[in-house]
Amino acid sequence: MSPLAIDPDRALAWRDGDGWQLSGTFDERTHELFALYRPLLDQAPGAPPWVVAQLGQSLDGCIATHSGDSCFVTGPDNLDHLHRLRALCDAVIVGAGTVAADDPRLTTRRVPGSNPTRVVLDPALRVPSTARVLQDGAAPTLWLCDERLRSKADGLDVKARVVGITRLQRDDGTPDAQVVVDMLHALGLSVLFVEGGGATVSSFVQQGALDHLHLAVAPVLIGAGRRGLNLPAFATMADCLRPPCRVLRMGEDVLWDLALKPPVHALPSTHPDARHSP
Repeated sequence: MSPLAIDPDRALAWRDGDGWQLSGTFDERTHELFALYRPLLDQAPGAPPWVVAQLGQSLDGCIATHSGDSCFVTGPDNLDHLHRLRALCDAVIVGAGTVAADDPRLTTRRVPGSNPTRVVLDPALRVPSTARVLQDGAAPTLWLCDERLRSKADGLDVKARVVGITRLQRDDGTPDAQVVVDMLHALGLSVLFVEGGGATVSSFVQQGALDHLHLAVAPVLIGAGRRGLNLPAFATMADCLRPPCRVLRMGEDVLWDLALKPPVHALPSTHPDARHSP
């Protein structure tokens, strides 16, 4: 076993074969948060893609009111977590509905760290060209659309790279998650964060494209609002998904970290470029 490579600024140490470790004495909360983010930190250059998603929902399973208002379902601690996921990932992915409804910036304003590449899944070219994510130039941005609409998108005045994909949308109208993941991996974007909305995250869950799902539950009852996860009906409880999980408090919210796939231990044999270090 090689000696530890210690980064004194971040209180982290790299151990060959074991990945990142905490270097020093820390309280229980720090160990909890480190365990939560370590799967993102340990991804090796050239390893298969690793995909995480998050949804913030009410106690009754809604991510917005019936009118689409979602500001904010969860509290500030979970918003910090959301921005931290952005900072730790190569790319943040959102669907057209989220951009049209919320006009998000998808940057790391609340935490240290660089902005990820922003990826907008928009097979039918529904997103207005005035959307901030297409205009502000705050981070590299990919606007993914059906190949048949690429020439139309290319003619619009945006600060995003238009990518036309032939098989972006499946027969059921949902984005093909594996096509998206493979395309981003080919561009060198391997640690991916699916931020929303509910339809996009549900598609990635249904298609088996997520490694982890972070489900933040806030102490609020929305009523007849917009649902978060929308999965196929199961006949019996034995058929239902019951993945391994850990639970963390984030202020008044509770975060469920659901491991939808077994961990992949693909660590480099030498200290990596610390791109993912928080």
